[in-house]
Amino acid sequence: MQLEGVRLSKVMAERGICSRREADEFIERGWVFVDGRRVSELGTRIDPDARITLAPEATRTQQQRVTILLHKPVGYVSGQPEPGYAPAVSLIGADNQFDCDSAQRFHPSQLKNLAPAGRLDIDSTGLLVLTQDGRVARQLIGADSEIDKEYLVRVEGTLAENGLALLNHGLWLDDRPLRPAKVEWVNDDQLRFVLREGRKRQIRRMCELVGLQVVGLKRVRIGQVKLGDLPLGQWRFLREDERFG
Repeated sequence: MQLEGVRLSKVMAERGICSRREADEFIERGWVFVDGRRVSELGTRIDPDARITLAPEATRTQQQRVTILLHKPVGYVSGQPEPGYAPAVSLIGADNQFDCDSAQRFHPSQLKNLAPAGRLDIDSTGLLVLTQDGRVARQLIGADSEIDKEYLVRVEGTLAENGLALLNHGLWLDDRPLRPAKVEWVNDDQLRFVLREGRKRQIRRMCELVGLQVVGLKRVRIGQVKLGDLPLGQWRFLREDERFG
């Protein structure tokens, strides 16, 4: 027998209300209402067009979850730590908070469930987002994300005759075509890449396919949020007036 409706947590995530993990947490606490009726049983299925509201406690919980912008140096991994290398989250602390004079002060509780929203490989520098907020994570790395990311890429080698056109559209990685990108020369040895996907070491592999070797890679923007003057190895909180999309 086929169950009717869609899982409540799935609908909440698809609407951007919260992540599925957060949805389960809110449901268990009795903080979710469907068409005005409290739902507290995990796995509940609903009409996909139903009205969903959150209790004030859930809204307050979301408001307390922080999103952090880090200028990641070379030598730090963005996600799971690798032998001999520190994770980027280890740089988040009171000593290197860039906005300590203008924003809230760092508290160790802000490290709980703080996770990178996207990759930036160990040999790259630039803007890395770490967040406790499932809505932000889904916006940046969800399968349907339309947030673009901008990189400055220093290269060596000789670009293939139609290489720039291929970098913009036409390359394949892992037996799948890449989405269209925007790639242009900034100067004689530096390219600007704007991408809407983030496959593993994507830019380095793209360059190799057209005769170039990446010798420096820096992410300078994610959506509408720029790295700006954030110093290398320091971090700041995402401000209330900032939005990625």
